[in-house]
Amino acid sequence: MSASAPALPATQAAARFRTGAATLILLSLGHFCVDLYSGSLGVLQPMIVGRLGLTLAQAGLLGGILVFSSSVTQPFYGFLSDRHRTPLFSALGPMVAGLFILSGALAPSYGWAVGLMVLGGAGVSAFHPQASAWAAAGMASHRARWMAVFISAGTLGIAAAPVFFKEFLAWFGPGRLLWAALPGALVSAACLAMVRPPADFERRARSFDWQALSAVRRPLAILYFGVFFRSAVQVVFAQFLVLYLSRERGYSLHQAAYILTAYLAAGAVGGITGGHLSALLGPKRVIAHSFLWSAPLMSVFFLTDSPWGVAFLVAGGLVLLFTIPVNVTVAQRLVPSQAGTVSALLMGFAWGAAGMVFVPLTGWLADHTSLHTALMALLVFPVAGYWLSRQLPEDLAE
Repeated sequence: MSASAPALPATQAAARFRTGAATLILLSLGHFCVDLYSGSLGVLQPMIVGRLGLTLAQAGLLGGILVFSSSVTQPFYGFLSDRHRTPLFSALGPMVAGLFILSGALAPSYGWAVGLMVLGGAGVSAFHPQASAWAAAGMASHRARWMAVFISAGTLGIAAAPVFFKEFLAWFGPGRLLWAALPGALVSAACLAMVRPPADFERRARSFDWQALSAVRRPLAILYFGVFFRSAVQVVFAQFLVLYLSRERGYSLHQAAYILTAYLAAGAVGGITGGHLSALLGPKRVIAHSFLWSAPLMSVFFLTDSPWGVAFLVAGGLVLLFTIPVNVTVAQRLVPSQAGTVSALLMGFAWGAAGMVFVPLTGWLADHTSLHTALMALLVFPVAGYWLSRQLPEDLAE
């Protein structure tokens, strides 16, 4: 048995907790903001299409460019943030995301809109790896619980985006849209003033360590594909649920938007719940049972037309997202020297890759069958995720 680390004096431990808690709160607020802005395009697209006279193909390409810039590029920023000391990656993310994504919605031409969305997505992408590596690093124990707070803040941002920007435009109009970037700018200013690298940051490797990744490549690959399968369901549902409810289930657009918000908000609650359950039951059990129970719960929604079906959909979304903080925390503990890189792989790259593959594939399948069939077919992924999670080692750290 290895010797335990000497206990910190009470005053020093309390000061370290306050610093860690302040960092967690600020980065969680930043996560809410960057995901709020990254989720704004779905609401702002009708305005952009009308102003610039875009085709649906051009509008879809604009969304794909934002997904690529904000998600798929995250491993690059994870590599940079693991190597450099500066907190600018996470501190500036909320301001950059808000200013450029909302400016893109007001762009005078399609070319300008594309360029501004790329820059705004870069703010989102730069924020996530470093912030996810630092958010809970100052907390002495139960990091999965604290990571759940950080990650669920982002999920709440995505959930709030449809309602927030719909109401903002209704109250203030498109001409004042840039004022919606103010919360992100204020959070960035606070992060610049207060967020500092974790205490053990200087001891971490400051270059890409392939050997450390290779040593745990099997559990890391299982975690990655588990996130990929979960994201295939979550991203596609977020993209098509309003359209499905309004076209094939008879809901108004207003009702459908609020059902989507409830579904996404339940995922945020699920992330917090999963973090707590991981501390009690262990990561492997939480990951496996999340996949096991989400599929039958969501199946009820597709097999019944009653309002209770929506309740089962929301419950399924809650259970499906138990795994977000658990996966990230386990990956960071497997490769602590590359915390930003593995966080980017699991949070950004897997999410973006699933969206880029399955959003168009689901649309193609819906064109040849129906949205009902195409969306229900996605429930094969939680089943595959359950089988995959059973292959994880039993001794995963919490």
